[in-house]
Amino acid sequence: MNRLDGGRVGKREDLPVAREIDQSWVEEAIERYRRIETLRAEFDEAIRRVQVIVRSPDGLVELIVTADGAVDDLRFLGAPQVRTGPDVARSVKAAITAADDAARWAREKLYTETFGEYRRLMED
Repeated sequence: MNRLDGGRVGKREDLPVAREIDQSWVEEAIERYRRIETLRAEFDEAIRRVQVIVRSPDGLVELIVTADGAVDDLRFLGAPQVRTGPDVARSVKAAITAADDAARWAREKLYTETFGEYRRLMED
């Protein structure tokens, strides 16, 4: 059988031989994939379980959030009724901003702890 290759006609025997697939490499890749899936499931569970506690700079508001950013609790540690509405709003906003930063920090820390020692397939 002939083929057209860049204007040349050649025989089938001229085609390059397909690269042999190393079975041990394939098995290792499958195992790594399974390990990544396990680590990902552990990470997803951990970010829902780990909590961080933050307070507004004035100490009025305390917020408890999980590493995935869900708010678990909001508490007023001081007496909000002795403050003006805008003051209370600023305290709540400050606590929310701090909670967002803390949740991001917790996610990054958990990610590093979970995947930090995992070496990529291409690093071999």
